[in-house]
Amino acid sequence: MSAPDRDEASEPDIGEIIQTLPLDHWHRARGARMVSFAGYHMPIQYEGITAEHIWTRESAGLFDVSHMGQLLISGDDVDHALEKLLPGDILNLGVDRMRYSLLLDDQGGILDDLMVTRRAGDFYLVVNGATKADDIAHLHEHLPEQLTLNHLDEQALLALQGPKAADALARVCPGIEGLVFMGAGAFEIMGAPAWISRSGYTGEDGFEISIPAGDAEQIASLISAQPEVKPIGLGARDSLRLEAGLPLYGHDLDPETDPAMAGLGFAVPRRRRAEGGFPGATIVCRHFAEGPPHKRVGLVLNGRLPAREGAPILDDGVAVGRVTSGGFSPSLQRPIAMGYVAAASAALGRPLQIEVRGKRLEAVVAPMPFVPHRYVRQGS
Repeated sequence: MSAPDRDEASEPDIGEIIQTLPLDHWHRARGARMVSFAGYHMPIQYEGITAEHIWTRESAGLFDVSHMGQLLISGDDVDHALEKLLPGDILNLGVDRMRYSLLLDDQGGILDDLMVTRRAGDFYLVVNGATKADDIAHLHEHLPEQLTLNHLDEQALLALQGPKAADALARVCPGIEGLVFMGAGAFEIMGAPAWISRSGYTGEDGFEISIPAGDAEQIASLISAQPEVKPIGLGARDSLRLEAGLPLYGHDLDPETDPAMAGLGFAVPRRRRAEGGFPGATIVCRHFAEGPPHKRVGLVLNGRLPAREGAPILDDGVAVGRVTSGGFSPSLQRPIAMGYVAAASAALGRPLQIEVRGKRLEAVVAPMPFVPHRYVRQGS
């Protein structure tokens, strides 16, 4: 769901307590360069971001995303309660099916993006690591008292991504090949219980694997021993999700943006727009109906110099927005970015300029994803 920009991961502030992941020793033993992100020591790269990026696009990469928050919510009428907090169609979500959704404030601003899965007796949510404490507090405050919320803080979370991910994982977990995109189920790996979904945040086919933290090293070693698999750091995860046109919370999404501005119409389906009943519905639905004042767009730059977060975007010399994510695309071999611009400047093909280091770089509004998604959907 989120990974750090290379500029975002940093050394901790003095006095900041940095936690370790269940696989901390495992990463270091494999030569990972560790950085501080979302309150944890995390692997940003092993052999290099570009090499790891290309490997994932061509084979399968194993990511440690155990910093994410894993939550279970259960109780009577839990689906109705979640529909009052999330703008998605939760009532009609099938068992063992998942959806991308959002936590919104009363103005429709995005507090976090998340994945929600209906299981046989509860709902399983995965929220961003940097916001999970605030998300848990928000849920406790707004959900009915009769519901139970459990933070699965003794679970690790791995993501296996790439066109050969299914082949590799099926050897150690038979049956997963039956899952399709946004489907999930209970499995076993080496005798350990595993909750596995066919999902991810790279644009590639892949899986997210929730397992007991105590089994994480053995299972990670088993999966990475498959010939298609290498451990991959969060630097490559960020460049992969950028190529896939997927927004990163805290950069491309924040309380100043709403789902319409962010181009997340699929997360607010027609029924919810008609009925409302979620935080900020009046503003969000108006923006979907009439058009938002600003829009998230993809940008392809001329030359080789990338634009980073915060770079001003200009239209015929007039500032109209800013870059929220940017970098050099290993797959396309050119700089790409996403950002927010005034709606009048958001048309596909519109020429814009981006200020980088005192220079004005030529750019054009481009469709996203920059690199096509390769999800395995029902019937494909």
